[in-house]
Amino acid sequence: MLHQIVSWIVDTVGLWGYPGIIVLMFLESSFFPFPSEVVVPPAGYLAAQGEMSLALVIGSGILGSLLGASFNYWLAVRWGRPLFERYGRYFLVSSKSLDRAELFFARHGHISTFVGRLLPGIRQYISLPAGLARMNPLLFAAFTALGSGVWVIILALTGYVIGNNPQLVGQYLHRILWLVLFACLLLVAGYIWLRRRQGRSQGSLPEAADGNVD
Repeated sequence: MLHQIVSWIVDTVGLWGYPGIIVLMFLESSFFPFPSEVVVPPAGYLAAQGEMSLALVIGSGILGSLLGASFNYWLAVRWGRPLFERYGRYFLVSSKSLDRAELFFARHGHISTFVGRLLPGIRQYISLPAGLARMNPLLFAAFTALGSGVWVIILALTGYVIGNNPQLVGQYLHRILWLVLFACLLLVAGYIWLRRRQGRSQGSLPEAADGNVD
């Protein structure tokens, strides 16, 4: 079944070209549970065969991901908060919790968006809380493109190197995913450490100023 799906995607990408990658990655990043793992590697394989450009494959994948994520962001901005403010009490969501979410993404939206785009099962939905909190659109787009870019490059290079072998691609991506998860943990830990260090430094500034006055 998986081989048939991948064969269909290879044929579709070969027929539609780069717009096909954009459309499929738009669906994958928005509301349709379409795994990017079966979209970009076949395109990378076609690039290895000389039928496509690897750079344009990566660019198309990032663009499609950004468009899909922006669509979810817009849905959350347009309908999210009014919907939760009206019906949130039925889901144990209060106005205060929405305010806290907005404050969280105002402070940590960049790292949350970047890391979220690298995590399976989360990358499709990280745009919703970002839109719900009305995260800065330019920052959202920048870190969405950055996180999507890392993942798309991994997928494209995997298909480029390994070829049109769904099982082998899946095995390698499974190993790479664990490395990505470990890297995300290190990144989040480093971010938390840096924020705490900055907080301590800012907290000690008044004391230092008092010492200089004396």
